[in-house]
Amino acid sequence: MKTIRPLWLAVIAFVSGAAGWVATVLTNRASLPTPVLPLSSLITMGIIVLMTLVFGFRVRRWRNGNRDRVLNPILAARTWVLAQACAYAGALLVGWHLGILVDQLPTVALRSNLTVIWLALAMVAGGLVMVAVGFIVERFCRIPPEDGPPPEGGRKRTSTGEEEYA
Repeated sequence: MKTIRPLWLAVIAFVSGAAGWVATVLTNRASLPTPVLPLSSLITMGIIVLMTLVFGFRVRRWRNGNRDRVLNPILAARTWVLAQACAYAGALLVGWHLGILVDQLPTVALRSNLTVIWLALAMVAGGLVMVAVGFIVERFCRIPPEDGPPPEGGRKRTSTGEEEYA
């Protein structure tokens, strides 16, 4: 399984930023409202972040030695996938709303109502929190390397590269 790649997050943010900018230009030309998410979407983002953290702390607690109960491996895998989804969705939201801000910031002095600017800034902040939580929880799901030499009687490699058990 592969970890979150910061380069992919940057590409997603850049592409969605360009799309957000184009969408804002087109909607403004057509006298339509700016395509920014409402403030209530921060509640949804907060719930997703909170769920990701709760599941991540369960996996982290088990990984760090509190092994009263067996950790369900499916739960750990789903937590890892949720962390990655949280980071990628956060990058998408950050890019989209930064694209909106790029279009709207030059007109700040001409506006009497700055609601769109504040909403876009709030969504950028929420997206950054999602990306950060995704990275953190993904780190929780990593298994630390084993200390010491490999055990005797374990697997050995043959000259052909195949593994055999001793």
